[in-house]
Amino acid sequence: MSDIQQSFPWLKASWSQLNRYISLNRVPQALLIVGNKGMGKQQLTSYFSQSLLCHTPLSNGTYCGECQSCLLFDAQTHPDYINIEPEESGKVIGIDIIRQLISSLALKPQYEGYRIVVINPADSLNNASANAFLKYLEEPTERTLIILLTNKPNKLPATIRSRCQKLVIPPVEDNELLKIWSEHNGLSENRKLLLNLSQGAPLLAKQFSESVLLKDRSDSFNQWFKISHSESNLIVTAEQWSKLAIDEARILIMWVISWVVDIIKLSYKSDPSSLYNPDLAISLQEIAVKLDLKSMYQYYDFLLLSQQRLDTQLNKQLIFEEILIQWSKLNGR
Repeated sequence: MSDIQQSFPWLKASWSQLNRYISLNRVPQALLIVGNKGMGKQQLTSYFSQSLLCHTPLSNGTYCGECQSCLLFDAQTHPDYINIEPEESGKVIGIDIIRQLISSLALKPQYEGYRIVVINPADSLNNASANAFLKYLEEPTERTLIILLTNKPNKLPATIRSRCQKLVIPPVEDNELLKIWSEHNGLSENRKLLLNLSQGAPLLAKQFSESVLLKDRSDSFNQWFKISHSESNLIVTAEQWSKLAIDEARILIMWVISWVVDIIKLSYKSDPSSLYNPDLAISLQEIAVKLDLKSMYQYYDFLLLSQQRLDTQLNKQLIFEEILIQWSKLNGR
């Protein structure tokens, strides 16, 4: 059995709060866990769920790993642990899934303890399924805990958010504990840069370190930089970017946003060491000196909107074309 505080030291405070619910026997009916991708929301939820379902928990409130409940949980066959997610990544959780869930929750839990339902990501609920789920939250069944996971809480209706206890996992600052964790997880090289690029999410930083994403980022920045100098065909670039998988496309837009934020920072004479992309400081400074600051803020707002559009049915190539057309126009002023 792994200790969540050793495996994910930045989750210590979050686990303490959840453990307190168990020790005080004040488990909420609905819990909303919010944090950026790569913060360990799923790992924390799994650890908490197994500890809550455990028949013979340890004195510190964590699961024993040996009782029937723990064995069923490890085998992913626990009858009182229900995981709800989209059928495909990027798709919605439809009303039929929620109706089936609500019907099953009308029955009592199999064991004497809690039943736990995890909805991940909760922002995948569409209007119909969110409304159906809200009706359940208004009259929840006994001994049932609903856990909602999301990195986009504002996409959830306020009526659902207001009925949940909220736990926010904040971005991680680079400290000694994280340095030790990084060394144990092969993240020593480019640690600070990877943490910047992942917006303080260690597990996402680890994912970046294990892939060719740093090279992809460099290639994408070079394309974006050339478009600012009218040295590259933006339609061809948009077509290349549109072929990325949806998760990779989200990361790419996150990178473009970070480049724009750094340009704005450099316009205010910020120290290059404070940038998300300090390795690109020279090129970003070159752009910063020639662009209108007000226009950069407008472009930043536009990128945030484009980020949201990526989760809709809009054509990815059209989204990227618009991003690059606006960027080209901005540099042509």
